[in-house]
Amino acid sequence: MKHLGTRTALAISGAILAGIGNWIMAAPTVFLATSEVIVENDAGLLSEVTAPSGLLVMVGAFMIFSAIKVRLASLGLAAGALVYGSYGFSRLVSQYLHGTPSDQLVTVMWFELAVAALLLALSPRVQSTPPIKQLNAFYQQVTQ
Repeated sequence: MKHLGTRTALAISGAILAGIGNWIMAAPTVFLATSEVIVENDAGLLSEVTAPSGLLVMVGAFMIFSAIKVRLASLGLAAGALVYGSYGFSRLVSQYLHGTPSDQLVTVMWFELAVAALLLALSPRVQSTPPIKQLNAFYQQVTQ
C-alpha cells in the first residue's frame, strides 16, 4: 500500500479531531471537566465553546477521507497541520498572556504542536498536485 505512514497519520489524527469535535458538541461541560475546567450551564458560554466543534468534525472527516483517497493527502495534511497547529499555538500564547493552565492542557498543547509538526513533515513525502486540481478531485468525488 502506497504512503502507508501518511495514510495512517491522516486517519488517526483525523479520527482524534472528529472524536473530540463530536464530544465537545454533545457534552461540552463533560469534555471541559476532563481538563479541570468547570463551566456552569451558561448557554452563551457553552455556545462559544461548542462553536469550533463543527470545524473539528469536518476537518477530521476530511483527513480520514484524504487517507483513503491519497491524491487528496497533501490537502488533508495541510488542513490537519493548520488546525492542530493553530490550537497548539493559541494555547502557547494563552499560557504566556494568562498563566499556566492545568497539566492536562499543557500536555494537550505539546501534543497538538507535535501532531502539527508531524503532519507538516509528512507533506513533502506526498506527490505534490496543484491545490486547484486537488479541490477539483475532491469535488468530483463528492458529487459522484
